[in-house]
Amino acid sequence: MKHPRALAYLAFATICLVWGTTYLAIRIALETIPPLLLTGTRFVVAGSVMLVVARLRGEALPRDARTLANIAIVGILLVSVGNFSVIWAEQWVPSGLAALLVATAPFWMAIIEGFRTHGERVNTRGVIGMLIGFAGVAMLVTPRGSGGAWNVRFVIGALAIQVGSFCWQLGSARGKYNLQHVPLLASSALQMLFGGLVIGTLGLAFGETSRYTLNARTFAALAYLTLAGSIVGYSAYLYALKHLRTTQTSLYTYVNPVVAVFLGWLILNEPLTWLSIVAMITILAGVALVQTSGRVRAASIASSETEAREAA
Repeated sequence: MKHPRALAYLAFATICLVWGTTYLAIRIALETIPPLLLTGTRFVVAGSVMLVVARLRGEALPRDARTLANIAIVGILLVSVGNFSVIWAEQWVPSGLAALLVATAPFWMAIIEGFRTHGERVNTRGVIGMLIGFAGVAMLVTPRGSGGAWNVRFVIGALAIQVGSFCWQLGSARGKYNLQHVPLLASSALQMLFGGLVIGTLGLAFGETSRYTLNARTFAALAYLTLAGSIVGYSAYLYALKHLRTTQTSLYTYVNPVVAVFLGWLILNEPLTWLSIVAMITILAGVALVQTSGRVRAASIASSETEAREAA
């Protein structure tokens, strides 16, 4: 490549655009595809394709039971719980607000690291950042902050996203300390496969096939999530990570929610109130404080890398 850095910035722009649109695509796909099978279909297909790519690149697949068990556990935490919680919640939570709630993921990583014996400790700046960020979340889950979407299911969905974010980071921490020896693409592909198979099996068990229908609109959304969101987006992320600093690449976490909020308002007519805008600024300010808070910075960057795998 003659201009790898220019291509890296193009890859970064792709990440910001594509992953910012996945929340919109989820909302559209849910019009005719139930959440368990939507999650399962997306990640089984994406994981299968990425596994083929990993093998074509010469990446070795793990064979020992301990590593495979860790990959399965991480996949369940990231996909079966973490990603599914967002998809399930978007039945009632507008796509833009869902993206803002997901943006709090670095807070949970900081908390998890703080409880580990040798984990990264949260300093005063990080604590202030988390308090500010969760204050923004509190604004979002009020009737005014939700832009008229507020009801009991909305609140439950918002809480589910936070539970999912916690599980994302729990899976991230486990992967960080137990899967460093596994090639990244192969590991991510297997995590998607394990997580997708588990949640897809639950969809079959709960009879979601009777409600699984496709039209041109929802098929396009599912294809976009799988191909653009997973394969193109994740490939762009890996390229950007290789040619740009990790701190630069992780900046997509600030851009994605803004893209999601704007597109939700523009395409789906999701309400955008002054309070939701203030909440967005507050949450992103809190994330910025946490991600620049000294020792916890490395953990926050690891959190961004996990979000990257799950945005895929």
